Amino acid sequence: MLALRNSLQESDLDNIKQLILSKSWWDSVDSLATNIIGNLFANYPKLIPSHILSWAESENIWLARVSILFQLKYKDNTDREVLDFIITKNCNSKEFFITKAIGWALREYSKTNKEWVKSFLEGHVLQPLSVREASKYL
Repeated sequence: MLALRNSLQESDLDNIKQLILSKSWWDSVDSLATNIIGNLFANYPKLIPSHILSWAESENIWLARVSILFQLKYKDNTDREVLDFIITKNCNSKEFFITKAIGWALREYSKTNKEWVKSFLEGHVLQPLSVREASKYL
């Protein structure tokens, strides 16, 4: 599927979501989030409000994790408002896979924008694991 990621269409999203829901473990979900979903939403950003933002509020931890991680490779193209919204929606979770994802997303973005991540950490109450992961390069 990685070889085909640039040819994915928005019509493929339901099938990819099904993979997330049926292959639910961190390794498969993370690969889908960072390589497939990230690429798909970079090509179709208009789908972010209807999918990613609703996944951020999902009871399903894997959909929430995907919403947190999908911008992981975006660097300067990271939408900080979207990142803020998603993390804020999930920051009270005590679920390991969510708190780890929050820290990972912030840590990766800190490589691009340290000041934003510092400010975000100062302005939000996050789980200790999220803060520890996010602060690694600060």
